[in-house]
Amino acid sequence: MKMKIAILGSTGSIGRSTLDVIRKNKKNFNVELISANNNYKKLIKQAKEFKVKNVLIHNKIFYKKVADSLKKNKTKVYTSPTPINKIIKKKLDYSMSAIVGLAGLQPTIDLIKLSKKVAIANKETIICAWDILAKYIKKYKTEIVPVDSEHFSIYELTKNITDQEVEEIIITASGGPFLKKNLNQIKKATPDEAINHPNWEMGKKISIDSANLMNKFFEIIEAHKLFNFKKNKYKIMIHPQSYVHSIIRFSNGLIKMILYETDMKIPISNTIYKTNNKIFQEKISIKKLNKMKFLNVDGKKFPSIHFIKKCLNLGPSTPIIVNASNEVLVNLFLDKKIGFLDIVGTINKVFKDKEFKKYAKRKPKSVKDIIIIDKWARLKTMNMCII
Repeated sequence: MKMKIAILGSTGSIGRSTLDVIRKNKKNFNVELISANNNYKKLIKQAKEFKVKNVLIHNKIFYKKVADSLKKNKTKVYTSPTPINKIIKKKLDYSMSAIVGLAGLQPTIDLIKLSKKVAIANKETIICAWDILAKYIKKYKTEIVPVDSEHFSIYELTKNITDQEVEEIIITASGGPFLKKNLNQIKKATPDEAINHPNWEMGKKISIDSANLMNKFFEIIEAHKLFNFKKNKYKIMIHPQSYVHSIIRFSNGLIKMILYETDMKIPISNTIYKTNNKIFQEKISIKKLNKMKFLNVDGKKFPSIHFIKKCLNLGPSTPIIVNASNEVLVNLFLDKKIGFLDIVGTINKVFKDKEFKKYAKRKPKSVKDIIIIDKWARLKTMNMCII
């Protein structure tokens, strides 16, 4: 029987990687739904190649172009605000949630209701709304699997492991483009320099987050939400080669790690196939093993790591505030309106704002609650930068 699959955010890097996995064995899959925001040309190509049954283009401007291009393909075309449950009527076997930002929250909830298994590549959804998601996961008995390499590695290393059996969980970071730069050079960093990652090409937002290690801050918050381990067990370590994705130190003295190439198709394929996954087989790289280095994080060069303790102790909605502020600040930095270190500096100012505690201590019970906190943080951050 063919596996019924949906991919939200199919034109992004995670979505494309998921389709690459399916492409290896198309006869085993029915792609029931793919979606995109603006990249309608790529969406049309994907729909034709994979004979997709339903397509959702969020930007209404491109709806007619997509609909006209897929007229002869028996593909139904939808646009926002069509909810997913109006498109998909039968239970899906596997869904990929790869829409960037809080825009992916409601669609992820919809996928949880409609799918046996949901792979999540949307950090913001987990960071900001895990308690809400968890209720739906329990109600609909949906299996959730993380596909970010660090969380997938933790997931694989700690199956059927209790908190008492784990002493330390280390998430690795490449160190980004500024690992070998001094503090003065980092202060003067330009957007082009921050985007220039030494290991791979990514979108501008995630590249900036990688350059100042905000991405690792978010990954630790995400891991704390996903796994049942105490918050003080998570740590960050610099590993420039990005070959090891996480390291677990167990109470019995053993230390385990997972190594694989920085190819998202590897964790994705392992979430799709439970057994006999032989799609991406890489030989052990002796060259990489011999060059592996691990370094402690310099807190002066990467002050975002100090957010971890704050964020886990200042209130349940602190991650929502940090996520919103960071998005605003990254955009301002890319527009050359603030300096690189102002990103972390301004978030620290938000923590000290007289209204911060009121919003940070709220426990959101709905998507609407999250949006209210998110909007406050964005407005407050923007006002601080304008002033």
